[in-house]
Amino acid sequence: MAAGSGWLRICRSVLRQSFPVLGSIRRRCLMGVNGRWHHMVGVGLGVSLCAVPVAEKQNSASLSNDALIKRAVSLVTDSTSTLLSQTTYALIEALTEYTKAVYTLVSLYKQYANLLGKMDSEEVDAVWQVVIGARVDMTAKQQEYLRLESSWMTALRLSEMAAEAAYQSGADQASVTARSHIQLVKSQVQEVRQLSQKAETKLAETQTEELIKAQGEESSLPQGILGNTEAGEDPYLRED
Repeated sequence: MAAGSGWLRICRSVLRQSFPVLGSIRRRCLMGVNGRWHHMVGVGLGVSLCAVPVAEKQNSASLSNDALIKRAVSLVTDSTSTLLSQTTYALIEALTEYTKAVYTLVSLYKQYANLLGKMDSEEVDAVWQVVIGARVDMTAKQQEYLRLESSWMTALRLSEMAAEAAYQSGADQASVTARSHIQLVKSQVQEVRQLSQKAETKLAETQTEELIKAQGEESSLPQGILGNTEAGEDPYLRED
């Protein structure tokens, strides 16, 4: 019995001495885990912060506000100049085609008038259908160039605004280049416009002349030939 009691005391003493050791081990484990967890959190936050771009104020002259504005306005003037060049080319081409169509109609009117009195009514009708087709073609080309003219004027205004913005921002070279380009395309379009206006004037004169000549012919003319058109009142002519 005494031996049993002694054995129990030894066991209790061992357990009391062991528990602090186990507690110390538990605390060290938790501290180790916590330490690693804090380390992992720190690393994660560091990576996250590195992923966020940090804007740094640059004091160099190349990145000043004025320099950036000049650079941007130069890009704008380049873009508007490109747009103006493309619309100018399209407008000039359309005006040229319209002018050709007008002169074609003038030629047909003259040929038609010269054949009056030399053809029967069926031949007159057939030739007149050709004239009508030429007038329809001329009108279609006129509508096309008017549509492109509207686009060209918009591009012209944009270029003028870009040139002014360049001047205001101090981008003198960009402003001068843009204004020179504007003057160039204006002169090109004006030159082609004058040619088309001459063609329109010629058409009006021809219609008046052929109307007078047709009224003196004995042969009956198809309904609508030259109509009652007077000089400058042709419905297909653009008023400037």
